Amino acid sequence: MSELLVSFLLILGAAFMVLASIGVLRLPDLPTRMHATTKAGALGAMLIMASVAFHFGDSTVAARAIAIVVFIFLTAPIAAHVIGRAGYFTGIELWEGTVKDELRERYDTHLHTLESGLENQDKPDGSSKDSDRIDS
Repeated sequence: MSELLVSFLLILGAAFMVLASIGVLRLPDLPTRMHATTKAGALGAMLIMASVAFHFGDSTVAARAIAIVVFIFLTAPIAAHVIGRAGYFTGIELWEGTVKDELRERYDTHLHTLESGLENQDKPDGSSKDSDRIDS
């Protein structure tokens, strides 16, 4: 029974990785490609590590597999975000079907600075929000 579970997890993990590679080839721009590789690739790797843990059935192997899954779960979205943001800032064009680009108004292409939108949020009397803090 465990061999059937291991086989199922391996095939499902490989299928998700193939889906991620097809996404890299077929999707139109960097953000959508990063989305495909992050979601499908990370899930595929996690399923393969789960099959490894089930196959060996040893607690040390299972602990290492869980550690790898947690590492992938924590680092894959962050890495994809950083790569996608770096691509945006270096000028990689978005797909013409992109509906919303929230960074366009906030990013200065000449100075390479990004505004958060909180820089000019002063109160009507001229004081800023930082001056209202009570330090105790």
